[in-house]
Amino acid sequence: MTESSDASPSDATPSDATPPPRVVYGIEDAPPLVERIPLGIQHLVAMLLGNITPPLLIAGGLSLVTGETAFLLQMALVMAGLSTLVQSYGVGPVGGRLPIVMGTTVAFVGAAIATGKQFGLGAVFGACLVASVVEIAIGLSIGRLRWLFPPLVNGVVVMLIGLTLIPVGMDYAAGGPGAADYGSLTNLGIAGVVFVITLLLNQFARGFLAYSSMLVGVVAGYLLAIAAGKVDFTTVAEAGWFEFPRLLSYRLEFHPIPILLMGMVYVISTMETLGDISGTVAAVGRSPTNRELRGGLLADGVMSGLAALFSAFPNTSYSQNVGLVHFTGVVSRHVTGVVGVLLLLLGMVPKVGALFATIPPAVIGGGGLIMFAMIFSSGFSIIHRDVHLDRRNMIILAVAIGLGLGCELRKDVLQNLPDVVQTLFGSGLVTGGLAALALNLVLPQRDQNPPLRAH
Repeated sequence: MTESSDASPSDATPSDATPPPRVVYGIEDAPPLVERIPLGIQHLVAMLLGNITPPLLIAGGLSLVTGETAFLLQMALVMAGLSTLVQSYGVGPVGGRLPIVMGTTVAFVGAAIATGKQFGLGAVFGACLVASVVEIAIGLSIGRLRWLFPPLVNGVVVMLIGLTLIPVGMDYAAGGPGAADYGSLTNLGIAGVVFVITLLLNQFARGFLAYSSMLVGVVAGYLLAIAAGKVDFTTVAEAGWFEFPRLLSYRLEFHPIPILLMGMVYVISTMETLGDISGTVAAVGRSPTNRELRGGLLADGVMSGLAALFSAFPNTSYSQNVGLVHFTGVVSRHVTGVVGVLLLLLGMVPKVGALFATIPPAVIGGGGLIMFAMIFSSGFSIIHRDVHLDRRNMIILAVAIGLGLGCELRKDVLQNLPDVVQTLFGSGLVTGGLAALALNLVLPQRDQNPPLRAH
């Protein structure tokens, strides 16, 4: 792969201490179409529920009618497709030209619901539009600001993404939060089939069957779910065949507090994207270049602002797909380009999107548990490869992970604080990410300290 002139030697070369990972297709490699499409579908399956969940949560939190909810889902698919294409192939300086899948992010759900209840959806989209400037500004300045986001901070964020998603994967495997049959043997059995098939094929199969193991596992689980009566095709029959996206369906409103709140969430989204970019290129044994970081962040910010104009919530890179890249060894941006096209088609053909939405949570949970754990592993890989674990860095790692998981798993500790604080710091990703960022700035470097070693 040809790198830009602002890449440092360490940006493009693997660590001497770490052997290069298994790579089936590199970033610039284009798999044959007969493989590229199924591999793209595999990525689509990995991210689909994650993409439709935020608008569903926001619609439920704001008690929107069915028609509004369906429209928000359609826009989420369309903008995820456009953002993924821009991230994969680039438009001028916008886009990292990396195999990164984009989609709506749960990081904004709490802020969107709080804003929507007080001011309405127009204010949510107005705040998302204005505050996107925060991430755009960081992206444009990342060459000068990169020192704020060293591998230690990015690695912690990626690890926290995986750790905070694992409970979500368990919930899905059990049937989904609030499901009447939560934890039933049927749900756990379906999830277990997906889990075992995916794992066995990845480790013992050869060729295409090995690196499409997630897709094979999900298809097997889906067929089992149909046989068990867990799939309802009613929504597919009721959905339309074609619908164009609409511009400014909601009248934009602009209020200072929601804009400030969204701006803070964009900082966390920035850190998440930096971690995902680092995690993605770690699959080929190197660190990201400044051009890749700048383009990736600009795609995040610009496309999130554009999404607000089309009544879609902010987009960000999807960490579960970073896990899939590592799991399969397929690092081709042409595969994620297929995902972008498929998402666009799903967004404009509601009936097809409705079909994908029939995949039961247990099916996604079975594969998701592996993917989320792989995200944690990719964050660990960043720290293992690029971070000198002296006492200072060990403390930062421990405190950030501890605070992040503590706030994520015990949100009630914040119940006596203002709603805005609960919304922001109830997210383990926000709390842990900001803790890592702050501690990295505050705690002095002590190069004379030897690294801590296990005895």
